[in-house]
Amino acid sequence: MADPRSTDPRLPDPTAGPGPRRVLVTGADSGIGKACAVALADDAEHVALTWHADEEGARRTAEEVTARGARPHLLHLDLTDPTSAPGVVDEAVGAMGGLDAVVLSAGTGTATPFLEVTWQEWRDVLAVDLDGAFLCLQRSAHHLVQQGSGGRIVAITSVHEHAPRVGAAPYCAAKGGLGLLVKVAALELAEHGITVNAVAPGEIATPMTGQEDESPLEAARPGVPLGRPGDAREVASVVRLLCRPDGGYVTGASWAVDGGMLTMGPMAGSHLVTDAWRRA
Repeated sequence: MADPRSTDPRLPDPTAGPGPRRVLVTGADSGIGKACAVALADDAEHVALTWHADEEGARRTAEEVTARGARPHLLHLDLTDPTSAPGVVDEAVGAMGGLDAVVLSAGTGTATPFLEVTWQEWRDVLAVDLDGAFLCLQRSAHHLVQQGSGGRIVAITSVHEHAPRVGAAPYCAAKGGLGLLVKVAALELAEHGITVNAVAPGEIATPMTGQEDESPLEAARPGVPLGRPGDAREVASVVRLLCRPDGGYVTGASWAVDGGMLTMGPMAGSHLVTDAWRRA
């Protein structure tokens, strides 16, 4: 009797390679998106990289992808107009000859008190972080379903998918919505052998947090159990696991990569300046 795993996309294929061959990563010009693209390039043949404003950053990512043995494909994606997303996904799939995994990393945020958030500011964040992510996810899922060979989708959310933060109302609303969208998509796409998961970073040393040139090992964070910010590569390693065959029985989950911060509950905060919480 033939091994069902050789034909059923819901089960790992023992003849498949260690990871997805054709990968799309949005927001790959820096930070977490860049780290994910480079990590996945180890197993991939093609990596499509989208960028919004930093074309030079995207080219640097492409150089690292090439050094890992994969062929990069650079595409411009401006999610302030979310309706442009499906066309860019189609372009990426056409350039790679198919699709095996998608990482939705493009995002933005605010630091505006709730009472001062304007409608335009609200819409700008929701357009990129939720509307754009929805359209990228949906279009990618259409391609994966049509191929009939399963696939992986990972959305980069945030610890603020799970916990609020002062001054981040639009961001928290968008990431919370994206987290539940992931769960709905996971339920509906499971029959096609497609897994959908979220990875929820805490404070990560990236341009979005103003720490691109800082080592996370040298930045003290008393309010984080591990005592430091995270490195983008630590997020990428979890994404890579979820995209590989080994992650095939995980779907609808949200993986916090936050140094244990969410576990602290009401004691938590990357803003804390002492270790007093460690003592009863």
